[in-house]
Amino acid sequence: MKIIKNFNLIVSTSRLNESNAKTELWFSLLMCGDKYPIISNLEYSGLISAFTILDVKQVIKKISNILKQDPNFFQYILKIIPIDFICEKNIQIISKFIKEHYQDYLKKDDTFKIELKRRKSDKIERNEFIEKIAENIDNKVNLDNPDVIIRFELLGNICGISFLNSGDILKIKNRYNQY
Repeated sequence: MKIIKNFNLIVSTSRLNESNAKTELWFSLLMCGDKYPIISNLEYSGLISAFTILDVKQVIKKISNILKQDPNFFQYILKIIPIDFICEKNIQIISKFIKEHYQDYLKKDDTFKIELKRRKSDKIERNEFIEKIAENIDNKVNLDNPDVIIRFELLGNICGISFLNSGDILKIKNRYNQY
């Protein structure tokens, strides 16, 4: 299986349902207005990735509206996570990037929280990673109710970075899954 290195959505599904989830996602992105979405398997069971030319946070809102009308629209997709940036899994590169760009996503008085999801990235120690990133951000930390969540998806040698507000991650709850 080949990992795609250019994506802006990560989608989770149950194991062995990746093909079904890819079909659901493809159809959903078409409904949102992308005529040529690129959807690929990842080397991790239960995960697929997608690249869309659309604003991914607007895609999440459009799909949320579809789900309000039909909560059972998805049978296989469990969660959709928007990705703002992709880079090499290198703490120096990631740290420098955050230092240079976090103010584009956090207002002066915003609080933040860092989330780290690791897949085949055991060599990175969680607390050390989070501390290294957080030292570059002047805003206050709020672990319970942050204004912005800075989420890192470590997928082997690749890092997806997201600056998330409330509602930016779509978790599917319906009769097919009680996620």
